[in-house]
Amino acid sequence: MAKKLLMLVGDYVEDYEVMVPFQALLAVGHAVHAVCPDKKAGDFVATAIHDFEGAQTYSEKPGHRFTLNQDFATIDPAAYDALVVPGGRAPEYLRMNPRVLEIVQHFHQADKPIAAICHGAQLLAAAGILQGKTCSAYPACAAEVRLAGGTYAEIGIDQAHTDGKLVTAPAWPAHPAWIAQFLTVLGTTIQH
Repeated sequence: MAKKLLMLVGDYVEDYEVMVPFQALLAVGHAVHAVCPDKKAGDFVATAIHDFEGAQTYSEKPGHRFTLNQDFATIDPAAYDALVVPGGRAPEYLRMNPRVLEIVQHFHQADKPIAAICHGAQLLAAAGILQGKTCSAYPACAAEVRLAGGTYAEIGIDQAHTDGKLVTAPAWPAHPAWIAQFLTVLGTTIQH
């Protein structure tokens, strides 16, 4: 059965981490509403492409414009079956928005599936929902996971981790594993 999913994004969200899951989840029949504080359907967010090129941390290059398809101000989290939190730089400042934190807390309190990748863990930590959970994230976010009372899952950059209804991964190379595990939690079956 198709699910209605909410995706929280902001400027400089990681390009692959918003584009790929948005399109993949639509392709398997789910409805995905992408929203950003202070923006409406038809507005866009700038994305950034983060890559691993041998430096001490990832590099950042301009990405695409990602068009939002729902108004942040009018969403009702109770109307959604699950939450998707892409990474990049957006979670760093989205976590300072009280309404964003309320939305994340709603999904946790209602025991709905949550998928977060890369720096998305910053938003989960700020919302206070990682206590007692095992969560993967970009390695630079390990301290935040631990400080929020979670256990940081040290897995390969192309792996994902599921703890109950929480599906997390370190970065976009994990898309095959992360999306597959999230689809399992959603109860989505794909027949070959």
